[in-house]
Amino acid sequence: MTQDVKETFAGPGTPAGTAGLTPAPAALAAKVRTLAPSMTRSMQRVAEAVAGDPAGCAALTVTGLAELTGTSEATVVRTARLLGYPGYRDLRLALAGLAAHQRSGRAPAITTDIAVDDPIADVVAKLACDEQQTLADTAAALDTVQLGAAVTALSAARRTDVYGIGASGLVAQDLTQKLLRIGLIAHAHTDPHLAVTNAVQLRAGDVAVAITHSGSTGDVIEPLRVAFERGATTVAITGRPEAPVTQYADHVLTTSTARESELRPAAMSSRTGQLLVVDCLFVGVAQRTYETAAPALAASYEALAHRHASRGRTSR
Repeated sequence: MTQDVKETFAGPGTPAGTAGLTPAPAALAAKVRTLAPSMTRSMQRVAEAVAGDPAGCAALTVTGLAELTGTSEATVVRTARLLGYPGYRDLRLALAGLAAHQRSGRAPAITTDIAVDDPIADVVAKLACDEQQTLADTAAALDTVQLGAAVTALSAARRTDVYGIGASGLVAQDLTQKLLRIGLIAHAHTDPHLAVTNAVQLRAGDVAVAITHSGSTGDVIEPLRVAFERGATTVAITGRPEAPVTQYADHVLTTSTARESELRPAAMSSRTGQLLVVDCLFVGVAQRTYETAAPALAASYEALAHRHASRGRTSR
């Protein structure tokens, strides 16, 4: 394998569609701190090296960085991909950009590191930046073939059950509310017992959707497994495409990996990506069923119009 191939390699483990989409250089240190706990010790050494000395590491080949950190070239490439770069060459470019910022003395581009003493204006800006990155990452990684297949199944479903716990349960409710407004039969289940007892009633022609960022939430996996075994079409919305939930999913829709920090739990960031996927599903289904969806949506607006008008008169 030549050095050129090794430095641009983006094999198994690279999220689909991420080529060309890389994090801002100034976000590198934040990403290292966020992802380090999930890395192997050898990958941590690589990540710490590039975050600690971007200028020095930018000057190194993949072989040079492997030697510096006492790791292998494959570990360096895997670390670059985990940090969000298609290959080591892309990481080197980001390191060079970060080093240039540091040499110029200019403040780096905004990152999502929120400190306990940050002014509220900075908090707003950092959260907005993170939301934008989460949406961009999710859009880039979303497999449109899988999305289209899920839309087809939902459009023709006799009934759709959606499972989610905690923050993902709120997203499950959002999806069912949207489907109900265009005349489809849909139910959100956030109670694990009710989820399983309802899943038992599903059959071919029905759809079950599991929403779990970790992909390992047992209370979501269990009803999806039951629905899968009953012959329903199953869909998993998850941040980890190799997670246990996917073994019972006919279609897997991947969201951005959440960037967790002490002041911003992963549930906040993961929900942003999940809601984007839900909106994509809804719009796709509405397009497929437009002749019935449009009148149903208009009827729901009309049914609620007087309530909005009443509130307007009360507030004056």
